Amino acid sequence: MTEPIPHDEATEALLRKFQKELSAGTVSLVMLSVLGAATEPMYGYQIAKTLERHGDGVLSGKQSALYPVLRNLEGAGLLDSHIEPSISGPPRRYYTITPQGRTVLEAWSSAWHATRASVDSVLKGSLS
Repeated sequence: MTEPIPHDEATEALLRKFQKELSAGTVSLVMLSVLGAATEPMYGYQIAKTLERHGDGVLSGKQSALYPVLRNLEGAGLLDSHIEPSISGPPRRYYTITPQGRTVLEAWSSAWHATRASVDSVLKGSLS
């Protein structure tokens, strides 16, 4: 077992920046995936909780970042939404994936797998 490399403040700052950039590029994919697997419409908090349970920190406490992404996906025609009243608070906006969203999810998933395989291959070669 290798010892973890100690991180200084500069390294930590660069790591946070890298994680933010990486997250920005994958949140749309995982949100489409969650809604693609859903059996019924979901509202934002449900999506966030699903990502927390299964996403291993994709949003990591940044639920507010979810809503602009949902709006962008809807604006692109990948999601539909409707508002329903709620007994326990303000009305909720429920999201469903569109047929175009399913097509895009399939294309993005393929691109993700190809990119991941390529990056893993390079990392293996450079770290061995």
